[in-house]
Amino acid sequence: MPGRVVVDTNIVIAFFAGEAAVCEHFRHVKIAVPSIVVGELHYGARKSAHSAANLAKIDEFTASVAIVNCDAQTARNYGEIKDRLRLKGRPIPDNDIWIAAVARQLRLPLASRDEHFKEVPGLTLSAW
Repeated sequence: MPGRVVVDTNIVIAFFAGEAAVCEHFRHVKIAVPSIVVGELHYGARKSAHSAANLAKIDEFTASVAIVNCDAQTARNYGEIKDRLRLKGRPIPDNDIWIAAVARQLRLPLASRDEHFKEVPGLTLSAW
C-alpha cells in the first residue's frame, strides 16, 4: 500500500455517495479517520431523512478503517494552529482545526475539499 492519508468529512461523504475518483483513492491508500470526522458523520446521519440507514453505513465504515483519537499532543497542535490562524486573521471552524491537528500530528496529508485548510501552516492538503 503506497501510503496513508487522513480524510475529512466531505471525503467520507463522497465515498458513501460512490464517487468513482474517491473510491479509487480509498483502494490505494490506508485511510485514517479522526474521531472528530466520525462525530460529524453521526450528526449528519441523525439529522437526515434516512437516519437508521446512514448510522448503519457509518458503523460499517468505521469498523473497516483506522480511527484516530485526540490526545495531549493533538491538543497542543490544536492550540498552536488556532493561535496562528487568529494572528493571520484567517479563522476556520474549530472541528476543522482538530482535524488538521490530527493530520499534522501524524505527519500525513489531509484529503479534503475545503480550501480553508490551505491556511493551516505545516499541513499537506490533498484535494480529491
